[in-house]
Amino acid sequence: MGSTPRIGIIGATGAVGRVTMELLRERGYDDVRYYASSRSAGTELDGGVVEEATPEALSAGDLDLCFFSVGTAASRELVPHAVRGGATCIDKSSAYRLEPGIPLVVPEVNGTRALEHDGILANPNCTTIPLTMALKPLHEEAGLARVRLATYQSVSGAGAQAMEKLRVTEPGAANLAMDWDFEGDEFEEESKLRAETRKILELPELPIAATCVRVPVMIGHAEAVWVETAEPIAPERARELYAAAPGIRLVDFPTPGEAAGTDDVLIGRIRSDPTTATGLQLFVVADNLRKGAALNAIQIAELVLERAPLSAQR
Repeated sequence: MGSTPRIGIIGATGAVGRVTMELLRERGYDDVRYYASSRSAGTELDGGVVEEATPEALSAGDLDLCFFSVGTAASRELVPHAVRGGATCIDKSSAYRLEPGIPLVVPEVNGTRALEHDGILANPNCTTIPLTMALKPLHEEAGLARVRLATYQSVSGAGAQAMEKLRVTEPGAANLAMDWDFEGDEFEEESKLRAETRKILELPELPIAATCVRVPVMIGHAEAVWVETAEPIAPERARELYAAAPGIRLVDFPTPGEAAGTDDVLIGRIRSDPTTATGLQLFVVADNLRKGAALNAIQIAELVLERAPLSAQR
């Protein structure tokens, strides 16, 4: 591999794929190829032609790094072919997140895990990423005892078609039926959030309860979080910790509108929880297409690239 990695974006025509493309361009990566389903193959995208994402195309050996922004089934089918072709793959679906031996990485939280891969790295859920960034400083300071949260997730988390539907529909009349599967009496989104947070923080028994809903907002996922710590933390001390934490910006009242188009996780409304002696309340917001997906994946790749050539990682 030369000094510039040969990059493939699989799912390039989707909402996250397009943001990945924009961020790679902003960061100076210019050897990028675009892949999508047969429906989009042959169309032009950002001056390039979209290729069909087939096992044969991805195993050809002419890619060093692949970003997968496709569904779970497609990732399970295609990622192994790209790995066999010599690419390091960063997958944004849930296909590999909880697989033993596959790193699930938020660079600001557990970035050292990025080098513990065998060709596949997993990008966490778009709500897990900001949550773990909010929890890590508190855990390092006082230990985590319990986490409860409610998420308010924008329609862009459901893809480009959902975004277009909201654009042409009165927000109050938009169909916001849940696009998540059930697991018992939970949405899969809720159980994924718990399991991924435990894996990233390496706290397999951490009690976490979540309620996830979709709201008529275009971009930006918000989370109301109640944290109980092993030792008490004053709100003032929590603000000091967040002010020093990478990738976090303190604001008084975080909103999706303020977070959209930015790379930081916004944290505010930090106050004591009057129902427990060791509790804090937080409001956390992030652009789910950037830090919640595309940017986090690129940051994972850059950790790998800066520490060793891709050819030496395998």
